[in-house]
Amino acid sequence: MFKKFKNRLKNWTKKVSKKTEKDETKDIKIPMKFDVEKQKYESNLEEIKKPGFLKKVSLKISKVKISEKEFEIYSEELEMLLLENNVALEVAEKIIRELKLRIVGREFLKKEIESEIKDCFKEIIEEILVSPFNVVEKIKEKLADQSKEPYVILFCGINGTGKTTTIAKIAKFLKENKLSCVFAAADTFRAASIEQIKKHGEKLDIKVISQNYGTDPAAVGFDAIKYAKKNFIDCVLIDTAGRMHTSKNLLSEIEKIAKICKPDLKIFVGESLTGNDVIEQAKSFNWAIGIDGIVLTKADIDEKGGTALSVGYITKKPILYLGIGQEYDKIIVFDKKKFIKDLGL
Repeated sequence: MFKKFKNRLKNWTKKVSKKTEKDETKDIKIPMKFDVEKQKYESNLEEIKKPGFLKKVSLKISKVKISEKEFEIYSEELEMLLLENNVALEVAEKIIRELKLRIVGREFLKKEIESEIKDCFKEIIEEILVSPFNVVEKIKEKLADQSKEPYVILFCGINGTGKTTTIAKIAKFLKENKLSCVFAAADTFRAASIEQIKKHGEKLDIKVISQNYGTDPAAVGFDAIKYAKKNFIDCVLIDTAGRMHTSKNLLSEIEKIAKICKPDLKIFVGESLTGNDVIEQAKSFNWAIGIDGIVLTKADIDEKGGTALSVGYITKKPILYLGIGQEYDKIIVFDKKKFIKDLGL
C-alpha cells in the first residue's frame, strides 16, 4: 500500500512544485521586445543585475505552499488508496483530516516537500496506533504481590484465525521468560479442539486441563485456575470456542466464561488478511467482554497493513503481538516504529 502512496505522493508533489514555480514567476517580467525604449530596458536590466535580486527570486520560487483546492484533489486519491488497502473509512477520514491540518497553507522548500509530507504521514500513523503494554511485565507485577493467584489470560475470536496455535506460541514465549503455564481446553464445542490443544501441550510440556465435549466451558476454565493455584503455576491460558461475532447466544457464553474466570487479560485473536471483517469482529468481542489487547495472525503475508492500522484505532485497544508463521517462535511483540518502517515509510 505505502509503496503506491509514495509513488502518488511523488507525482503529486512534482505537479504542485511545477504549478507553484509557474505561478510565482508570473510577476518576473524582463522586457525582451526590441521596440521597448532603451532607457527603460537598461534600467530594468540594471535592477536585475543588482546583488541579491536573483537570490530573492530563486528563494521565492523554491518554496511551495499547498492550497486547500490542491489538497482536495490529492485527498480523494489518498482516501481511495487507503480504503483499497483495508483501512477503515473512519480511520482513512481521520488520516486525511490530520494531514490537511498539517500541510495546507504551510510553506515547504520545493526540494523537501515530498519528504516533509511523508514525515507528517508517518507521525499521524504512529499517533493512530495504540501503544502496546508489556504482557510479561504485567504478569510479573501481579505475581510480585504474592497473592498466590495465577495470572489468567482469556483468548477469544472466530474459527479459523489460528487462535489455538497463537495460545501455544504465547505459552512458549512466556516459558522463555521464566513463567510457567497451564492450558484450559475450554473449547468444548468444536470437534477435535481438545485434541489439538493437547498436542500443543505435549510438544511444549504444558499441562492441559480438559473435560468432555459439551461440558460448560466456564467450568473448565475454573478448574484450570484451581489447578494453577494448587501447583503454583504462574499463568492460566484459556482457549475458547471460535464463535461468530454476529451470534448473541455465543457471545453471551463467552461473557459467562469471563464472569466466572475473571481473567486479568482478555485477548482477541484475528486474522489480518480479512480486513474490515476482523475490525467488526474485534468490535463485537470488545462490546461483549471488553477486550484488553489484540493479536493479529498471518501478518507476514499481509502486505497492505490497513487492518493493523484500523483495528486498534476503532477498538482503542493495542495490538500486542503479530503472528508471522506456523512455528511456535513465529510470534513477535508489536512495535509501532518497526511496523511503520516495515510498511516502507
